[in-house]
Amino acid sequence: MDALDIFKSRISVREYGDKPVEKEKLEKMVDAGRLAPTARGEQPWEFVVVTSKAKVRELAEITDHGKFMAGATAAIVIFCKDTKYYLEDGCAATENVLLAAAAEGIASCWIAGDKKEYGAGIAKALAVPDCYKLISILSLGYPKAKPEPHLKRNLKEVIHWEKF
Repeated sequence: MDALDIFKSRISVREYGDKPVEKEKLEKMVDAGRLAPTARGEQPWEFVVVTSKAKVRELAEITDHGKFMAGATAAIVIFCKDTKYYLEDGCAATENVLLAAAAEGIASCWIAGDKKEYGAGIAKALAVPDCYKLISILSLGYPKAKPEPHLKRNLKEVIHWEKF
């Protein structure tokens, strides 16, 4: 599948089957994340891969709008050192992980993290040092049902040449 096909077909999925995500696929996803663009070459990210069903459920309970994650078979939690561009860098890494997951046939959903009240609870549950900020929690798994892509706005509706 080429990159544009992945962009067109990737959607957020909140219902997962029981089949675990293979370690090799999780490593490919993290590898894609670490290759993201980064301001000033800082690479402030760290990736915590969670495959324990109990730990995934624990993380789901800590979130506000991520309770569905309890049904996932894995999660990748992205933290960044508190640098000037931590959020931009962490979001770029997050998007790379999401697209790599789609390329591997793994369903995912980005659960917000930055500046959420539950960030400290997630960090504590994963023994993350205080100098890191939660960027995102990605629920992962094989989809329970074949997801249908959402309709996106047409290119002609969103593109502007030379001025808005």
